[in-house]
Amino acid sequence: MNQRRRNVLPLNKVKVDDFFWNKYTRLVTDQIIPYQWEALNDCVEDAEPSHCIKNFEIAAGLREGEFEGAVFQDTDLAKWLEAVAYSLAYEPDAELEKRADAMIDLIGKAQQPDGYLDTYFIIKEPDKKFCNLREGHELYTAGHFMEAAVAYYQVTGKEKFLHIMQRVADLICEVFHQEAFQQAVPGHEEVEIGLIRLYQVTGERRYLEMAKDFVDRRGTEPNYLIHESEKESWIDIFKDVNPFFPQYSQCHKPVRMQDTAEGHAVRAVYLYCAMADLAYEYQDEGLLHACEKLYDNIIKKRMYLTGGIGSSGAYERFTTDYDLPNDTNYAESCASIGLALFCRRMLAITGEEKYAETMECALMNTVTAGIALDGKSFFYVNPLEVWPDNCMDHTSMAHVKPVRQKWFGCACCPPNIARTLASLGEYVYATQENDLWVNLFVGGEAEASFGGIPVKAEVETRFPFEGKVKLALTAEKEAKGTIRLRIPSYASEISLSCDGKTVTAEAGSYAKIPFEGTKKEITLSFVMPPHFVYANPKVRADAGKVAVKRGPLVYCMEQADNGENLSNLFVDTTVEPVVTYESGLLGGTDVIRLSGKRMDAEAWSSDALYAEKRVPLKETELTLVPYCYWGNRKTGEMQTWMKFLQ
Repeated sequence: MNQRRRNVLPLNKVKVDDFFWNKYTRLVTDQIIPYQWEALNDCVEDAEPSHCIKNFEIAAGLREGEFEGAVFQDTDLAKWLEAVAYSLAYEPDAELEKRADAMIDLIGKAQQPDGYLDTYFIIKEPDKKFCNLREGHELYTAGHFMEAAVAYYQVTGKEKFLHIMQRVADLICEVFHQEAFQQAVPGHEEVEIGLIRLYQVTGERRYLEMAKDFVDRRGTEPNYLIHESEKESWIDIFKDVNPFFPQYSQCHKPVRMQDTAEGHAVRAVYLYCAMADLAYEYQDEGLLHACEKLYDNIIKKRMYLTGGIGSSGAYERFTTDYDLPNDTNYAESCASIGLALFCRRMLAITGEEKYAETMECALMNTVTAGIALDGKSFFYVNPLEVWPDNCMDHTSMAHVKPVRQKWFGCACCPPNIARTLASLGEYVYATQENDLWVNLFVGGEAEASFGGIPVKAEVETRFPFEGKVKLALTAEKEAKGTIRLRIPSYASEISLSCDGKTVTAEAGSYAKIPFEGTKKEITLSFVMPPHFVYANPKVRADAGKVAVKRGPLVYCMEQADNGENLSNLFVDTTVEPVVTYESGLLGGTDVIRLSGKRMDAEAWSSDALYAEKRVPLKETELTLVPYCYWGNRKTGEMQTWMKFLQ
């Protein structure tokens, strides 16, 4: 293996000003971060309390009280701080930075003399630290704080948070090389990512080696997570009636032998992120090959059209190949974020366009669906079909919500969405020596460097509602480099030119465009008409159904446009979809209209549940909106996969 990684552009070198993404990114500093601050302080009316800041104050000795919330509640603050850090990179805010500094001071006060940091165990179980790695989430929590500390240091240059988390990392390196913990691994992966990021900014190789040890130990014998509950020191935290099984935490096999995505979907993709990072750092061909196999299994057999993963509400997990129910699925927002992070890493290592396309799919469908257009409510679960009346407690549908929630008792998704939107620029661009990689079509500006000479890139586009991208590059003086411009596999009738001269471009690849001089203007245009999508016949939930995509966007029907009982509608796939742009709808969006038929419910004249009669069909028009926007109007039904006329 002889790979050179493509590195993200620093966020202070990227300015997003985009037709599609502004709806979300402009919310980050104006709405999302302030709103989530209120939620963390239990100040959002009619929302589930967080207890997060209170727990830190209790742990720091600043107030009396008991720990409240989930064992991993601390991570909400970590992800909020990470989002704050990213936002400060492109929108400095002295008051927000002061608030973040105060939270970092609070974290430092809660930290124990030996470096330990986790409010649940500090307050509630001080003698049971690291006694339940399966459920305790101590290492998961540490990983999120490490990521936040690295982000804050990179943006502000302030070292306090970084030093706090280095003390945590030093403790972990010490404890988990003791004889009693020689085979120990985290139940919920994440610390591996945090340790690697700490290594990348500090150069302390023991952090990288600890991450590698955690990954290499996973699934080996004796299997620590299986036998941990046999120890006298074990503490039962969740008191869960569901038995632990090794696939749940991806410890059923050594990672290099894993070739199917198993278990809790968020845990899985966080593990794969660490595997990809380590594959690069150690130039480990076998580990990279395992990542490639796992990616292939996900996208070919276990991923929803929307980039959602984790089809079961029980254990929030992957199940078996082609098991992709639309109404009972889980598809946690965090899981799609993790998938995008994994794909970003694989793209950085390989430069293969397929990873960019999956990353784009997850971000522009499931992740964006996870937050309302006002930035103040969220989906944890992302179904592809909703009938609000049967989303009932104490049923198999209890996890499905027909409306976004103000907050959650387990609130991992809202701040995760916040940090993702705040760091969008890291997904858009990458650099490799004198190459600038353009991975996503996002309007705005970026500044790269060719041979030490600053080069400004300005992008104009109305993507994903138009397949046109204009890229203007300006260097301060004569410079030489290469633009690597992504050409999506869904693009057709591709036209690419540089200063009016045609450049070869192939769908599903990156076009290579030399830059020499001080100015270049690149124009890309392609056709991406709306089209019908059919599922592999092995996907039982989608048999006899069809979905609609346009470019990266998946479309859906909502009751607001099509009336109630969407299951009574049938699509006529012999008639081409029609696209119209509606500026007054959902902040401006393309709407797709289809020809179809509706079952004439009025013809069912009796009140019988069943009868020997066939309900006639009548002509109708179906209206579809992007899946990412669903649920932003009145509460009602939603459907992505639709029956079609045979």
